[in-house]
Amino acid sequence: MKSKIRLIAACTALAAAAGLSAAALFGCEDKKEEHIVGKAQPVTEASTEPTTLPTYDYVPSEQGMTERAKQLLKQNKDIIGWIKIDQTKVDYPVVRDPGEVPEGVDYYGGDAHEVNSYYLERGIDRQYHREGCLFMDFRDDFGSDEDSQSENIVIYGHNMANNTMFGSIRRYRQDFGFFEKAPFIELSSNYRDYDYVICCCAITSGHTYTDYGYWDMEELDDEEIFNEYIDLARGRQLFDTGVDVKYGDKLLTLSTCYADEDNSRFIIIARRLRDGEKAGDLSTVERTEEYKKAHAPTEPSAEENAEEAQ
Repeated sequence: MKSKIRLIAACTALAAAAGLSAAALFGCEDKKEEHIVGKAQPVTEASTEPTTLPTYDYVPSEQGMTERAKQLLKQNKDIIGWIKIDQTKVDYPVVRDPGEVPEGVDYYGGDAHEVNSYYLERGIDRQYHREGCLFMDFRDDFGSDEDSQSENIVIYGHNMANNTMFGSIRRYRQDFGFFEKAPFIELSSNYRDYDYVICCCAITSGHTYTDYGYWDMEELDDEEIFNEYIDLARGRQLFDTGVDVKYGDKLLTLSTCYADEDNSRFIIIARRLRDGEKAGDLSTVERTEEYKKAHAPTEPSAEENAEEAQ
């Protein structure tokens, strides 16, 4: 898969120079921020979309589409999966943003919408809901063909005070020990379930001029870009999970608001479990060499042995 960008810092600058702006959600409950997320799709002629659900192209899959997905797609054609995090309230369907919506599309209410904006205040029923719903970036690929899936899936959600949507994941930044209790995330596509382990919790800027435009990083098939993405995240992390991350891992990034005053975001980055690792058992997860050295058991000193003998 070709990378959509080559340099993290350059992507938003190039888009700004071209005057290509679009709205994106970063999870503020009471405030929506505008900034560049890449080239917006050109406005096209108003659609004459039928009132019935569209016919979906067949995508080869060993398991086929899950029954849950089939039922949810009857409600909303943008359904792309389901996310669940134990010991939090995160247990929701996930839609993929439809991208830029021109005026006149009945399915989306007839109004025009910029990319990553439609589900800011709409539920999966496409009706007004203040808390919106959890939605995947419009550029992400999360179909049945794993080779074509985006290397980094980005999901946005509001930081609701009542702990709905992504409100309850604030526990990871309020209590660093909570990671040990709930280190895994289950993200299901319309075809199968995937398990991820959290590798980084960080607070970062949501401004376009940041050197860490994580919202523009879906394709990480270049090793240098992948490593830079992880290094920049590690430099902002609140605590060290010790979870090993290396080029080739599939990533998941959850994004929600942190503070309106400085337009900051709280993000959680997780990686898909590798062969031999088991969801629910953190001891099976590969840790970094630095973490293993720091947590290696130490041999008792001669003085400690003498004290034990007494």
